[in-house]
Parts: sequence; C-alpha cells; structure tokens
Amino acid sequence: MQRLAVLIAALWWGGISGLSFVAVPTLFASLGNPAVAGPVAAQLFSLQCWGGLGLGLVLLLILRRQRSAGHFPLAGATVDPARLQSMQRVLATMGFVLVAMLLALLQEFAVAQKIVTARATGGNLRLWHGLGSAMVLGQWLCSGAVLWRLAYVGRSSH
Repeated sequence: MQRLAVLIAALWWGGISGLSFVAVPTLFASLGNPAVAGPVAAQLFSLQCWGGLGLGLVLLLILRRQRSAGHFPLAGATVDPARLQSMQRVLATMGFVLVAMLLALLQEFAVAQKIVTARATGGNLRLWHGLGSAMVLGQWLCSGAVLWRLAYVGRSSH
C-alpha cells in the first residue's frame, strides 16, 4: 500500500507540475491570444481539480488505513514513542492532503467563477487570477509535501 500511495502522490504532484508549469504556459505562448487560451486553460484546471480530488480521496483512504494499523491504545496505557511518531506523521500527511483538496475546491467553485465574471464584466481580473494562481501553487506545495513525506516513510520501512 505504501508504494501505491507514493505513486498516487507522484501522479498528483506531477500532474499539477506538468499542467501549471508546462502545458498552460505553452498554451498561452502558442495561441498568442489570451481570449482563446484562457477558456482552454480553465478547462484544464477544472480537470486538474477533479483529478486532484479523486487522487486525494484515495490517498486519504490509504492513510486512514495506515493510521488505523497503529491502533490507539486504551486510556492510561503506555504508548510506544515510535508508534506515536508514526501516527502523528500519518495525521500530518492527511492534513496536507486535506488542505490541497480544499484549495482545489475553492479554486473550482469560487475563484474560477470570479475569473469568468471579471473577464466578462471588466472586473478585477488581475486579483482573481492571482488568487487562483496562489491556490494552484498551494496545491502544488501540499501535494509535493505529501509526496516527500510518503517517499520518506517508504524508504524507512525497507
């Protein structure tokens, strides 16, 4: 299961990396017209959102299983420090997954709509585009942290 979790985290982080830092900039450079490239980029980011939510959900299920394998001791029982540290690490990793998923949802259902509205009405496109870019960066950082943490755990268990 650990290798599957690392693979899923790598797909998530790599997908955001490839789309955000290669595909979308290439799209804008190739088409040369933001009015044409923008809607295509919006569709790609929407697909990234749904893919990230799916991958994040699978990761949460795997991490939940890993956390459950640690079994919380009964009240008053002594806790093995190594087990406690492992459980804390899994919970922290779950936190990064949840933050990335929340950012994806906010980007998809709040910011993306504001970008479309701002473009159509002459609103503050720069603000909403900047906020959307910050959310994508946040997703990239969180998914990278998940990958880093899972890869580290995977190496220590061999």
